[in-house]
Amino acid sequence: MAKLLIVDDDENICLLYEEEFIEEGFEVEIAKNGKECVEKLKSFSPDLIILDIRMPQMDGIEALGKIIAKEKNIPVILNSAYSSYKDDFRSWGADAYIVKSSDLTELKDKVVEILGRSS
Repeated sequence: MAKLLIVDDDENICLLYEEEFIEEGFEVEIAKNGKECVEKLKSFSPDLIILDIRMPQMDGIEALGKIIAKEKNIPVILNSAYSSYKDDFRSWGADAYIVKSSDLTELKDKVVEILGRSS
């Protein structure tokens, strides 16, 4: 069972993603911001991270830098409501960039694709 770390400050998004990915057979952990994500990586070793960008305490771009510095082998999908970050060179370190949608098909497909490449 692949393990996902979902990082988002929106509780409803976290609940939705958690429910959907558990239903798909994934083990899911939640972090509410980038700082909590970096802390969780000390005790939880996910196969993939789904990372929001705009969050309090530590945003996703800063967290991405810290993740890459410590855990180069964990794929990261940036998942934001704002497509404008796609052109930000700091986001290019991520394995994928998905604009949030109520339809999770694109996100789920990308998770399966990336995990398939890394196994």
